[in-house]
Amino acid sequence: MTTPKAPQTIAAANGVASDTAFGAVTSPLHLSTTYLFEGFDREGRYAYSRMANPTRDQLADTLAKLEGGAGAVVTASGMAAVDLVLSQVDPGRLIVAPHDCYGGTYRLLAARAARGQFEIAFVDQSDPAALAQALARAPALVLIETPSNPLMRVVDIVVLAGLAKAAGAKVAVDNTFLSPALQRPISLGADYVIHSTTKYLNGHSDVVGGAVIAADPADVEALAAWANMTGVTGAPFDAYMILRGVRTLFPRIERQQQNAAAVAAFLEGHAAVRAVHYPGLASHPGHQIAKAQQAGFGAMLSFDLAGGVDAVRSFVEAVGVFTLAESLGGVESLVAHPATMTHVGMGAEARAVAGIGDGLLRLSVGLESEADLLADLQQALAAST
Repeated sequence: MTTPKAPQTIAAANGVASDTAFGAVTSPLHLSTTYLFEGFDREGRYAYSRMANPTRDQLADTLAKLEGGAGAVVTASGMAAVDLVLSQVDPGRLIVAPHDCYGGTYRLLAARAARGQFEIAFVDQSDPAALAQALARAPALVLIETPSNPLMRVVDIVVLAGLAKAAGAKVAVDNTFLSPALQRPISLGADYVIHSTTKYLNGHSDVVGGAVIAADPADVEALAAWANMTGVTGAPFDAYMILRGVRTLFPRIERQQQNAAAVAAFLEGHAAVRAVHYPGLASHPGHQIAKAQQAGFGAMLSFDLAGGVDAVRSFVEAVGVFTLAESLGGVESLVAHPATMTHVGMGAEARAVAGIGDGLLRLSVGLESEADLLADLQQALAAST
């Protein structure tokens, strides 16, 4: 009988020393596009790398074990992972999504709905009345993003998943911001977990990738079949690099969230800051829910500058340790202006409804010295006032 392994052990060691050809300790990189048949009409385990690849399978197995799922499909990007889940919804059915979701997700949902591939309802999922109205329309899928990007809003996955399933819907949770190191949505009732593996799972801002983990083996099979047909599966080298990043996921995110907590506390007490959005703060509306369903508060946060867009311009021109760039989850600290960067595709009206103002900045806190991060923020805030 095999003793269940802790998530930290799975991340660091799943697949290590499993090479039967040469006894390699590190999981090998298999770049071959095609594989030898065992004989006429006798296909081996692998035939063609779009369909299946040993390196990609090793990453998928590791992610499935970390998330507590039946299996995973590794895709070429996070948006490909979102789209793969959307592909499971039949034409004409309804998808309920958060009104304040990631701009790329919002854009994809709106574009596919405009083409008649499904109906979409963007809903404030913390509003019981609005949520009940949407669920009364018998949706096929409820998409959850918690904490949300970029306002760090938190919803109760257990409660929302229960309501969705009572309405006959499947539940997908984007777990990119926290990773399985800090949140495991399947254990809370999700059917699918979505990742942009570009972010915390890879952790080094050098690979683009995605993944979908499913709770039901039948869903894993359906996702894998569709990914093969459409060709959205990830490249072997990318899978190798992402798995390499997963090995250090737990120590990285532990240090990053320590830095983020210090940054959030500093910003909350600064006169130039109107509001700080970080679930680790006791003042955050979702603090208690986050405390219950998460193993930590993560390293993402956002804040509103009191001086608006003019203050934002001065701030981003003054920072030195933080880098003005999109993406997140790497070892380096980044600052983004959602209204002109990550969420520009939503349009001004949708951003206003979601509460994403022109004075909002999003931080991805990295592994630098806490003192250097705070000093950089201090001088940049001084420049913005």
